[in-house]
Amino acid sequence: MGEIKVSPDYNWFRSTVPLKKIIVDDDDSKIWSLYDAGPRNIRCPLIFLPPVSGTADVFFRQILALTGWGYRVIALQYPVYWDHLEFCDGFRKLLDHLQLDKVHLFGASLGGFLAQKFAEYTHKSPRVHSLILCNSFSDTSIFNQTWTANSFWLMPSFMLKKIVLGNFSSGPVDPVMADAIDFMVDRLESLGQSELASRLTLNCQNSYVEPHKIRDIPVTIMDVFDQSALSTEAKEEMYKLLYIRRTLVIFMLFWL
Repeated sequence: MGEIKVSPDYNWFRSTVPLKKIIVDDDDSKIWSLYDAGPRNIRCPLIFLPPVSGTADVFFRQILALTGWGYRVIALQYPVYWDHLEFCDGFRKLLDHLQLDKVHLFGASLGGFLAQKFAEYTHKSPRVHSLILCNSFSDTSIFNQTWTANSFWLMPSFMLKKIVLGNFSSGPVDPVMADAIDFMVDRLESLGQSELASRLTLNCQNSYVEPHKIRDIPVTIMDVFDQSALSTEAKEEMYKLLYIRRTLVIFMLFWL
């Protein structure tokens, strides 16, 4: 248990890439946490947005690999936001603070949905150069939780964690996958009640992506072939949405 957390790569990452905390809202309790690695002269970096259970450091392997190839990579951890418009406005302010006019967005699960919503939000003055969506979705109704979305803030932390852990694989898995699951569970334990409640609210609050507003943005889908929280029907709906807008869809195997 905890092999990734004590691995040389993770310790090297934590010792060489500083965690920055940035406030861009009037509410100073809303703090963006991020790792910014690679050449600062690159003004269109790749930004990683985590899933419900993720923190900014879950992308440490991608950061180490991509910065080694000369890319600038930013991995984020969200403040507490309770609706998609509020998130998009806060994220726009963060990009303004970082002086980034356009970015590539990589989003895993909830992160992919928020990436699409931000691209939709800024469609009149585009801020997104491309989207990379891993195990993501385009309509929150697939979770059948829209009626409970506004009650997550009332639930205690242990109950919220139980909801998230219910989507993790519980059967036999290979050692690499088992280590990845252990690492994600450890990261989940580091999240507070309000962080988890807000993420689950964003994940389940009634909303969908309007494809005509992101039709000019190149999209890559990175799919997984093992067990995931998304049903086959949900994935097919995502593919259909992107085929309708004539976006190139690439299926790739992705793991932590």
